[in-house]
Amino acid sequence: MDILWLGVLALLLIGYFALEGFDIGLGMLLPVLGRTQRDRDRIVSAMAPFVLANEVWLVAVAGVLFGAFPEIEGRALFGLYPVVVALLVSWILRDAGLWFRRRLDGAAWRAAWDWAVCAGSYGLALSWGMALAAIAGGLSGPPVGLAGLGCGIVVAALFAFHGWTFASWLLPGQVTGASRGTGALVVSACAAALPVAAPLAVLAPWLLGHAAPAETLGVLSLIIAPFTPLMVGAQVWTWRTFGPRRAADRTPSFF
Repeated sequence: MDILWLGVLALLLIGYFALEGFDIGLGMLLPVLGRTQRDRDRIVSAMAPFVLANEVWLVAVAGVLFGAFPEIEGRALFGLYPVVVALLVSWILRDAGLWFRRRLDGAAWRAAWDWAVCAGSYGLALSWGMALAAIAGGLSGPPVGLAGLGCGIVVAALFAFHGWTFASWLLPGQVTGASRGTGALVVSACAAALPVAAPLAVLAPWLLGHAAPAETLGVLSLIIAPFTPLMVGAQVWTWRTFGPRRAADRTPSFF
C-alpha cells in the first residue's frame, strides 16, 4: 500500500510540473513574447483555461502528503518555511495578476498586473527550485543557498522552454513566430518534470520509510478512489475544449 501511495504522490508532483510548468513559463515570458498589449492579452487568454485545472494537482499533492506522508509534510513545512512562504506569496501574486488585469481598461492598470504575473511566475519557479534542492539534500541544510538558487534557475529555464513550446503549439506563429506539434509539447513537458522526477527516484526509499501506517493508507484509498475519475475527466475535458483551433471563442471571461 505504501508503494501505491508513493506512486500517487510521484504522479501528482510530476503532473503538476508537466502541466503547471507551461503556465508559469508563459507568465515569465509575458514581457518578452507580449511585445504589445494585444500579444499579452493573447498569451493570457491561451493559458487562462488551464490555470485552475493545473493548480488542482498541487492541492492534491498537499492532501496526499498530509494523509499518506504526514511526517514528511511537517518536516518540509518547518524546514522550508521561508521557501514555502515565498512560494505562497508568488502563487497569490501571479493569480491576482491574472484575475485583476482586466477588471479595468486603463493601460497602466493592465501593465502593472502583467508585471505582477511575471514576478509571481519567477517567484514560483525559483521557490520550487530551492525547495527541490533542499529536499534532495534531506532537509539537512539551510533552505536558501547557492545550490537552491542554482536549482531554481534551472527550473525557471525549463519552465520558460515549456511555456514557449506551449505558446507555439496553441498559438502557432502568433507570438513566438514558430509552430510546434504535440510531440514537441510532450518533450517540453518531460523536461519541465525532470527536476522533480529525479529527486523522487533517488528519495523513494526514504519516502517509503516515512509513510503512514497501512491502516491509514487503506482508509485513504477508499476516500480518494471515487474522486480520481472526476479529476482525470476534468483534465481531459479542459484539453479537448481549449486545445488548438478550439480556444478562440471559449476563453473564460474572468481572465
